[in-house]
Amino acid sequence: PPGRKVLIVYAHQEPKSLNGSLKRIAVEELSKQGCSVTVSDLYAMQFEPRATRNDIVGCLHNSEEFNYGMEAWEAYKRGGLSSDLIEEQKKVQEADLLIFQFPLYWFSMPAIMKGWMDRVLVQGFAHEFPHCYDSGLLKNKLALFSFTTGGSREMYAEDGISGDIRYLLWPMQHGIMHFCGVKVLAPHICFAPEYVSEEKRQEMLIAWAQRLKTLWKEEPINCSPEWYFK
Repeated sequence: PPGRKVLIVYAHQEPKSLNGSLKRIAVEELSKQGCSVTVSDLYAMQFEPRATRNDIVGCLHNSEEFNYGMEAWEAYKRGGLSSDLIEEQKKVQEADLLIFQFPLYWFSMPAIMKGWMDRVLVQGFAHEFPHCYDSGLLKNKLALFSFTTGGSREMYAEDGISGDIRYLLWPMQHGIMHFCGVKVLAPHICFAPEYVSEEKRQEMLIAWAQRLKTLWKEEPINCSPEWYFK
């Protein structure tokens, strides 16, 4: 609906890729609905995935022994995080919906996107015990993981060689997003685009565009282990 804000965190090196097309379609379709859409194109931004001392501007809380989690938390509280992190946090803060668009690497997200999670979702900003899971600090937001796989749908079936695709979503959807209080929409998975016909790839793009038309009517998944491991 008009006025909704969407952040697409996108990790692919090639704009002409299927991931690039999925991202482009999301921008077009959501903009058409009157949403304002921001894209963090991680490769184009040369986003730094490593969590280092450089993320903290100025003096350390404890200069004797570097504890990244604690230093980032303290820096967040005093506005002393590096400017690239402050910028990403501002985008997250404003977004009603976060879409993560990426190719699956080794049963997970690419390093550059994992680095985004590691660095941006700082304690004090995204979670702060006991404010985690349902009371995480990013509650009232939605997230959707949209990704492509190398393996076929059969390989990722419950009795397939790779196991149920939902097992892989547990660390991403539950361990990161739900931990921060974000509600999760069903993932959008394009299986093995490299190994199907051009026609099938077009169908994948059309299906995504169709889903986006009614996305705001969707209910989040059940945020419990049952959804992943039942």
